[in-house]
Formats: sequence, C-alpha cells, structure tokens
Amino acid sequence: MWSWRSLSFFRLVLVISPLVLFPIIPSYLYTLDESTDVVLKNSTASQLAAPGTFHSIVSLYDNTVRSSGSNATGRSPDLVPTALAATELPHNISDCPQSASRLVNENVKVGLLFASKATVQLIINPFIGPLTNRIGYQLPLFAGFCIMFLSTIMFAFSSSYALLFVARSLQGVGSSCSSVAGMGMIASVYTDEEERGHAIVIALGGGVGPPFGSVMYEFVGKTAPFLILAFLALFDGALQLVVLQPTKVEPESQKGTPLLTLMKDPYILIAAGAICFGNMTFAMMEPTLPIWMMETMCAKEWQLGVAFLPVSISYLIGTYIYSTLVHKMGRWLCALIGMVLVGVSVICVKLYRLCCVTGMVDLSMMPIMGYLVDLRHVSVYGSVYAIADVAFCMGFALGPSIGGSIAGSIGFPWLMTIIGIVDIIFAPLCIFLRSPPGQEEKIVRFKAHINTVNEILYKHKEIWKAWDTEGQTNMANLLPKVSYSI
Repeated sequence: MWSWRSLSFFRLVLVISPLVLFPIIPSYLYTLDESTDVVLKNSTASQLAAPGTFHSIVSLYDNTVRSSGSNATGRSPDLVPTALAATELPHNISDCPQSASRLVNENVKVGLLFASKATVQLIINPFIGPLTNRIGYQLPLFAGFCIMFLSTIMFAFSSSYALLFVARSLQGVGSSCSSVAGMGMIASVYTDEEERGHAIVIALGGGVGPPFGSVMYEFVGKTAPFLILAFLALFDGALQLVVLQPTKVEPESQKGTPLLTLMKDPYILIAAGAICFGNMTFAMMEPTLPIWMMETMCAKEWQLGVAFLPVSISYLIGTYIYSTLVHKMGRWLCALIGMVLVGVSVICVKLYRLCCVTGMVDLSMMPIMGYLVDLRHVSVYGSVYAIADVAFCMGFALGPSIGGSIAGSIGFPWLMTIIGIVDIIFAPLCIFLRSPPGQEEKIVRFKAHINTVNEILYKHKEIWKAWDTEGQTNMANLLPKVSYSI
C-alpha cells in the first residue's frame, strides 16, 4: 500500500500549506500597510519641510554654523525628519495595534485573499473531474504537486498584496488537481465503506498548519515556514515519481456518469451542502479570528496560530475516534449531530469543540459521496469528488469573503451567531441520507434478474414435484442440474 501512503503524505502537505497562512497573513498585511503609511507620511513631511534649497555656512571667525535659504528663519525644527525616522519601520511599544480602524478594514482584504484559492478551485474542478476519468489519477496528482510547489515558493518571497494574491490563486489550481485525484484514488483503492472512511481520515489530517506557521513567523520570519513546506513537497514529489509513476495514462475501465447528472441528484446535493456549510464555519473564522484577537486581546504573532492548536488536536483526535463510531451509528446520524454541534459551538466560540465536530461532518460526508455513486450511478469517482471539492471550496470561498465583510460591519460575535444558526437549520436535511434509494436502472436490472430466475425455476417444476413424491434425496441429486442451467 505504498501508493496510498505516498498519497496520504502528499495530502498532508497539501492541507498544511494553505493552513500556514491563516495566522501569518493578517499580521503581515497589517505591518506592511502600516509601514507604507509611515514612509508616505515621512515623505510628505520632508516635502513640506524643505521647499527651498539650503546651504550651511561655516564661519571661521567665531566657529559657528549658519544656514541660508528662503525660509531659514521661519522653519520649525520639528517638521524636519531625520534620516532614521524616514527609514524606520513602525514598532509598537505594546502588542496592541496602533490603528484600530485600519485593523478592522483588514478583514475585507484578508478575506478576499483567502477566498481567491477556493474561487479558482470552483472554476477548475468541473474540468478536473472528467479529466481524471479519461487519463487516470496519477497525472493530475503530480501536476497538482508541481503547481503547489511553485505557489509555496512564491509565498516565501512575496512582499506585496498582488503577489500574495497570485500565489494564493495558484494554490487553488494545485489543490483542485490534487484533491479531486487524491480522493478519487482513495475511493477506487478502498471499495469497502469502512476502510474508505479510515483512509479518508488520514487524508484529511493537517491541523498542525496554523501553530507551525505562527511560531515560525514570530521567531524566524515569513520565509522559513514556506521553504520548509517546499522541501517536504519536493520529497513527496520524488516519492510520487517512484511509486505512482505519473507518466502512465490509465483511464477508467468504464464510462462515468456525466457531471450534470450527478449534480441533479438530490442526495448528492444534500451531502455536498453539509460539506459546504460545515466547512464554511471554520472558513469564516480563518481571516476574522486573528484580527479579532489582535484588536481585543493585543495578541502576539505566535499566539494567533497557537489559538488554533485546540482546533488541530481536537480535529485529529475526533476524526480518528469517529472513524469507528460513524460506521456503527450511521454516517447520516453523525453528520446530523455534527452539524448541530457545529452551530452550537461556533455561537459559543469553542474552538476545540468546533473542529472536533467539523471533522465529524467531513468524515461522514466524504465516504457517503462515494457510496452514493456506488448505489445510484456508475462506480467512477472523479466527477463526484469534483462535486465534493466544489462544495468544500464554496464554503472556503464564501466564508472568508462574506465573513470578512460581515465582521467589519457588525462585528465578529454576530458573524459567528449567523453562521451557527444556518448550520442548525441545515442539519435536519441529513435525515434523507439515512437510506437513499438505488438508481432506477439498477433496480430494473435486479428485477429482470429475478424474473429470469423465476422462469428457470418454472421450467424445472419437476423438481418441486420430485420434492413432494420422492423426498429430499432426489431433490439433492437434481440441484446440480439447476445450478448448471442457471
């Protein structure tokens, strides 16, 4: 199972890379904007203070220095900035930000930056799903690795909002290729539903990202965490070349169900909705929680990511526990309970409880997507996991963009209350996933098979006569003939 281990390792790097950004970007953009404002103010002050030309005149007679110029005598010495002040970056005596209004406005910028990745994934996913059905999973998976490696390097050395936006968008392209191909490969390798759930648990891990990013940013700098991730990605790329052999084109043996047909399936839409709203809650907290902590708690950079540490631990522990529990309780029931608990937890801003139950929803819905295809459609998984990834991306596209605007307008607590109520309202729809019906064509085939068996039994009605007249011995002698005839 080395191919699965390689895939799980890459999925881990794939998930950690975007999560590293959450605590770094809000603080970095705020510092960048504040530095730009200070330089502009100093430049403006220099222009106001020096409209004319000045010359220093040294008098050898009385050893004095005099300045000559148009406004030499009417100058206020406070307006002339020193060279140090013109180049000095802002430094707070305390950890509290100097401008609260600018910090609130960062919600929108950070939200749009985070949402750009998911928005690009929404555009790319409908093409990746059918592509994996045609050429297999290996090539898209390796292409995703190459793009993610490039975006990670860009993050390490970007120093402007525009470059960060481009790097984040590239992450969306790489994640689209890797997520759809990776989840589809897991579903095709693990046909048993319980084994599939255990495999997806490991593929969903990666909550170590925010604490790792914040601690590295505080004590080492912005570049270091991304270079470490780029090194890990290179190691996994070499592993993929050896194990998965991405140069081979391996199309699926059977033609998959069209994407539009899957999107019209109401049960797939309910599962996709649970994935979307369950993850939208966490997506809204990504850009807004660090800014809220900076505004209300004067938190340091390393604390912004460590605040997500309960999220990471509870998510990993919860998913491993639920991997056994959901198979016994039923995935639909775990998803329903998880959605309700997500809503309650986010209203209370209980981070450890929130991501524990978010993992419960993901762990329930991801295998259900593959199960619904097995039950109601053709067992080819590229397109259905493209839909799952689209749902996941809608949560992470709408969450940061809308959440940043709402948090800037009415505040962070009201934002959490709104999304919590939405999760609780959506939860009862998971009841429909309790026993979804099979596809009509498969039911017709099953009925046709039953009719064929009945016809064969009718042709061999002498067997039943033999049962009545001669007993079970003759019946046992005739059974091989029936088996041969069938």
